[in-house]
Amino acid sequence: MYSRAKYIDKIFEKIGFVVTYSCIFLLLILFVIILIKGIGRLNISFLTSLPSRFPEKAGILTPMFGTLWILILTTIFAFPLGVAAGIYLEEYMKKSRFTNIIEINISNLAGVPSIIYGLLGLEIFVRIFKFGPTILSGSLTLTLLILPIIIVATRESIRAVPQTIKDASYALGASKWQTIWFHVLPAAFGGILTGVILAISRAVGEAAPLIVVGALAYVPFIPSSPFDEFSVLPIQIFNWISRPQKEFIINASAAIVILLVITIMLNNIAIYFRNRWQKKLKF
Repeated sequence: MYSRAKYIDKIFEKIGFVVTYSCIFLLLILFVIILIKGIGRLNISFLTSLPSRFPEKAGILTPMFGTLWILILTTIFAFPLGVAAGIYLEEYMKKSRFTNIIEINISNLAGVPSIIYGLLGLEIFVRIFKFGPTILSGSLTLTLLILPIIIVATRESIRAVPQTIKDASYALGASKWQTIWFHVLPAAFGGILTGVILAISRAVGEAAPLIVVGALAYVPFIPSSPFDEFSVLPIQIFNWISRPQKEFIINASAAIVILLVITIMLNNIAIYFRNRWQKKLKF
């Protein structure tokens, strides 16, 4: 019986090895193909030029600034709300049937298609609050999109903190909030930050909810406030790919490379904080 179980473990180990490295290999091939197509347009002019109907003059300055605005505002809105909700659900809310329903729904919300959040943002922020198709509406919509991810990551990070840390704090006379603020949150911060960064990296690559909210495919100016109209890199890429000219496909490939670099950087930062957090917990 033991030898059979060991044999099955080896089979699953080999299957996991083959699947993992096959995915990595396919991603590398995809990245190399895109890089070969777009490397000719990766220059300073491409990064500092406004969009244009002439492919050789078109750049990504406007969608880059739009992506930056969305990234910053979404982080400002989502980080405190998600962490606060996670702390409340994990440390303060009493366990009951109602609590279980909330937990299940939050987990389910993390898997809802992003275009549904776009429709929700269109109705609430664009029409009811009358923010219009602006950066503010887009960032608030993406905040709704990533809040469940941040809440789940916050709760899991808090659960990973050893109970002995809390008990020691209570034994020294600290209140519940003092224990959470001075002991639990610092110990869980690496995991929380990892979840936030991964959620933000997902938001950076979203196009569907922003299109529904009213993001434009062509914006001839750099946005200077949250109430300006905007475009982002995924929408600009979609716009160029839909054009029949071959030169726009090259532009889209170059923009995809930049978007991939941003996403990979965010994921590497998340991995760094996760590893640092795990080392801290070991000691």
